[in-house]
Amino acid sequence: MLTNEPVGDKEKTCLQMINDLIQLCNPKEILLGILEQVDEATGDLISQIILALLQPLQTVLLKLGNKKSYSVGLSLSTVHSRISYLPVPYTVEQIKEDKHSLCQCCLALLQFIQPFVDLVSQTTDVTKEQDLQEMRRELLTFCFSCLKFPLLTAQLKLGEDELKDNPFCLFAEGIMGFLVALGEPLPKAFMQNVHKAESLENDNTVPQKEMYTAEAVACLSYLLFVHHFGMDAFPFVFGPSFVLKSNMEHIDVLLKRTEESVLSKGLELLEHSLLRVDNESLHEELLDIKAIGQVLQDLVKVMTLCPIEHLRKKSLAMLQLVIDKFCVEGKYKLFRCLLKTSNHSGVEGYIIHNIKNQIDVALKADTQNRWFLGTRLTPLLHMVLSLPEGAETDLLQNSDRIMASSTF
Repeated sequence: MLTNEPVGDKEKTCLQMINDLIQLCNPKEILLGILEQVDEATGDLISQIILALLQPLQTVLLKLGNKKSYSVGLSLSTVHSRISYLPVPYTVEQIKEDKHSLCQCCLALLQFIQPFVDLVSQTTDVTKEQDLQEMRRELLTFCFSCLKFPLLTAQLKLGEDELKDNPFCLFAEGIMGFLVALGEPLPKAFMQNVHKAESLENDNTVPQKEMYTAEAVACLSYLLFVHHFGMDAFPFVFGPSFVLKSNMEHIDVLLKRTEESVLSKGLELLEHSLLRVDNESLHEELLDIKAIGQVLQDLVKVMTLCPIEHLRKKSLAMLQLVIDKFCVEGKYKLFRCLLKTSNHSGVEGYIIHNIKNQIDVALKADTQNRWFLGTRLTPLLHMVLSLPEGAETDLLQNSDRIMASSTF
């Protein structure tokens, strides 16, 4: 129907014919015809066809009567599967240019599903309850799919002086607003164990296996705690340490990716979770939680292997922030763990520098704590002053560690 040429009289005429057919013909037949056009779109035609047909598609769906949940779900999955082929613009210039019209499609989709969200959230007719619950599940599935694409990789942290009204921020805010309007309990979604999502018991709130994917829940947590989208519907009953502990699994998911935008989200979520916690307030038992150990390993990998300098520096700052938040015994346990597992001279040298600072504090402070003095200090010093591979240690490769420990 559409071509690569700008929309002209021919295309306008076709759209007018579709609208006329919607009024005269069987809505289901028109629906299948529209979805066929969308599903067959490729390349630059994807966004052009979607933007042209969303309004007629919405009109025909609204004409289907009460039993329309399956058709709404099919339409949303078809449209989302096609826009998933579009590259996500990242820089300010790319977002402004919107070469492949992904930003336009996202904003158009908010308008497209608004009446269906309103229908579910505002209808009180009990005779329609089953169909509305089915439609609710379809809408939630779409919203969580959008958290995974495009929002997981989209750049949301842009200053207003660079780009006012970032379309991805508007889209993220809209999606989170839909989740709230549809009655999705955000605390429940935020606290999901993403690695066991498929084994969760099914209930009337969400189709769990399809919805609670690791990436979608991690993105939801990022939008909640970094951008505060949907935070008005989030109860303030969780303590800072609980939020930090619950977020660690989501942070691990983000930090294991390689895209700059996703790594940035993981570091930002970690930072915002840590800043809510008082210094020296975290107990050493938290280090026994698997996800926390994984995040520490992720930070070391980003610090040592990531080719992007600002992310390496950010990871180092986050490691120091983690250290600052643990109590003295937690710091002691953390240092021992990092010295055993980091396998990087620069990281080990940084940890040794922190150990020296803690020894200095212990010597000067009038406190009964002796974790960095006396007999407890001896095994830690043994780790610090021993060469990793004994006499066969490569002194050049381990120079950072050796120089740091030589000042003891």
